Amino acid sequence: MDESWRTRNAGRILSNALRRFEDRVLALMADSGYTQTRRSHVNFTRHLDLGGTRITELARRAAMTSAAMTELVDQCAAMGLVERVEDPSDKRVRIVRFTPWGRKWLAAFGRAVAIAESELASEVGVRNLSVLLNAMRRYGQGPEQDA
Repeated sequence: MDESWRTRNAGRILSNALRRFEDRVLALMADSGYTQTRRSHVNFTRHLDLGGTRITELARRAAMTSAAMTELVDQCAAMGLVERVEDPSDKRVRIVRFTPWGRKWLAAFGRAVAIAESELASEVGVRNLSVLLNAMRRYGQGPEQDA
């Protein structure tokens, strides 16, 4: 029985490419002095709005439990990346937002992503990458709903 589909399916291929890309970003972050950055921190910060976000919303966006998200928030707070502050729209609720140092980390992360994307484009071709990213963006949005 041919089981090559297990390693050659779209999900596996995309996952392998993501792992390689994120490994490169993490290496670039370490080269920039941000040696504590882990893949889970990167994933967490992708979901964090610049103005701040509630933990329940962060958990929903990341498809994880609030308890697991709280643990990530605690790790990132211990690193100085984020802080919990009062939500201006509801004083009973706390939001998570980047600290000033976290904003510097975010800028370094942006630079690392730009370098990794440039290297990716050099390897696969600018046009190929553009076509792939546009197609994946459309696919990621899901099928259009009829009105």
